[in-house]
Amino acid sequence: MTTPLVTRVLLADDHPVVRNGLRELLNSEPDFRVVGETDDGAQAVERALGDDVDLVILDVTMPRMTGLQAARELAARKPGLRILMLSMHENEQFLFEALRAGASGYVLKTAADRDLVNACRATMRGETFLYAGAVAALVREHLERDATSLDPLTPRELEVVKLVAEGHTSDEIAGLLFISRKTVDRHRANILEKLGMRDRVDLTRYAIRRGLITP
Repeated sequence: MTTPLVTRVLLADDHPVVRNGLRELLNSEPDFRVVGETDDGAQAVERALGDDVDLVILDVTMPRMTGLQAARELAARKPGLRILMLSMHENEQFLFEALRAGASGYVLKTAADRDLVNACRATMRGETFLYAGAVAALVREHLERDATSLDPLTPRELEVVKLVAEGHTSDEIAGLLFISRKTVDRHRANILEKLGMRDRVDLTRYAIRRGLITP
């Protein structure tokens, strides 16, 4: 993929103040132009599929669909799109999931004013950008990885967990995911069995630990 003279960027973050700061930072550079903004992951997917987006910057935790879920879907539906993750958390699990989902980099919001432009340029060159300390985490994960480290839930089951934790009913989840109520109930039962949990309260705690929702 040839790096464009001006990279067209989509920002996805549910905090307007953060988006404003990122927009000003990127638009001050001659080789970047912010062409769109969204405040949730589902909107980000639809907007990023347009022909006028070269790079999408996704916050890890957003309503309806997380940045990690959005990255996974975009990597599958638009392979040429460059994806960069943004987070408040220096969290190894988020880092690993972001890279597995198809992101080319992971930037901490606390260092965005220093790292974001360099991360965007590295991503557009086809390189991987990681925050300081991430390389050590990747090496440690590689050395310690085994079968038990695999996520027990499928991407679809994670979507259901997120929506359950957000308080949606089974009928609402069926509508949002374009599946039947019976399928939603089957997913919920499978999730509870896999995780050894009993009810929505347990699933909500799990969703918070996984970063699917904010407390």
